[in-house]
Amino acid sequence: MGEVTTVLAASGNAGVGIPFRELALVLLIGCVTTYLTTGIARMLMVRFGSMSAPRARDVHTVPTPRLGGVAMFTGLVVAVATAGQLPALNRGFPPVTPDMMAVLFAAAVIVVVGIIDDLYDISWVIKLGGQVVGSVVMSLAGLSWYLIWVPLGDGGTTLVLDQVQSTVLTAVLTVAIINAMNFVDGLDGLAAGLGMIGGGTLMIYSLTILHDQGGTVSAYPPAIISTVLVGVCAGFLPHNFAPARIFMGDSGSMLIGLLLAAGCVSASGRITMSLYGTADVVALLSPLLVVLAALFIPLLDLVLAVCRRLAAGKSPFAPDKKHLHHRLLRLGHGQRQVVLVLYSWVGVVALGAVGATVFPPVVALVVFLVAFVVVGVVTWVPLLRNRNRDALPDRG
Repeated sequence: MGEVTTVLAASGNAGVGIPFRELALVLLIGCVTTYLTTGIARMLMVRFGSMSAPRARDVHTVPTPRLGGVAMFTGLVVAVATAGQLPALNRGFPPVTPDMMAVLFAAAVIVVVGIIDDLYDISWVIKLGGQVVGSVVMSLAGLSWYLIWVPLGDGGTTLVLDQVQSTVLTAVLTVAIINAMNFVDGLDGLAAGLGMIGGGTLMIYSLTILHDQGGTVSAYPPAIISTVLVGVCAGFLPHNFAPARIFMGDSGSMLIGLLLAAGCVSASGRITMSLYGTADVVALLSPLLVVLAALFIPLLDLVLAVCRRLAAGKSPFAPDKKHLHHRLLRLGHGQRQVVLVLYSWVGVVALGAVGATVFPPVVALVVFLVAFVVVGVVTWVPLLRNRNRDALPDRG
């Protein structure tokens, strides 16, 4: 439990404030590095003929370079290395906290598994096993969900998990988020955009905590993780938005899922909630709620896909063309429109969650409801348009 105490401690750091310039530099470096290395990766894959041929479940119709996740991982490593050299951000690194090194170790495992799957299309059992290994590596390296608050007794009770329990909980959460991002990666720019939105909402929350608590140590790792994620996704998106010139592959989508899970665990999984009143529990769990909100659409798609396939007697990882983005395409949206609609839904839910922790509840609720109605109307416009067109009398 020494690691937990170290991460929770904020001694001597009160009043440090938010290192805006340093985080902005890290975001920029992650973005530029990913953008440049993605272009290089695409050039090499085209030259050596490493292209992804269209499959039955794919929306794209022409061979396209894959393995963009390698460039994203490069951006991650360079950005994290830069952050580690900035004095204002060293509270997110050893010996203060092991979080960032744990993220890099786990990311390396996940990206290797993704590359193998992108090249050789391995079975879902092997891929799932690789995801579990990456999650366990992250936990054993020091980034794990140690504490759970339960509403028992006066003010609730915090349960302290041992290494096995925390590793299991961390692995389950991480694998679920990884697969949610992996399942939703079916349209150009979709996974990168959702990762950027999810990372952005977590970044807003982490910066708010840094401000409110005067530079508390526990808020530095999630702030760095989410900032790097936003930068990496922003650097990859220009290459990947429709029409995509390169795909991130499983190596990229699983990396995004891992970083979202890592930011969530780092921000929520080691707060002693019994020290606070019950009214603060929602606020203290906000990182988890924010990430789950940002992933609501991918997680919903994941649950629906698993239930659908199991009901049909198929593997839960068997591919099909019945994901939410496929349904929106059949509704009448174009590829870009589907991506923007899903961006909007994720943005509404995620920003609604983080807004509830930053703004007065009434203001957050009103803004959320208005945005919800607007996005709902935009989503159903093609269906209404098609119905009106079908209802017109044939004058030919």
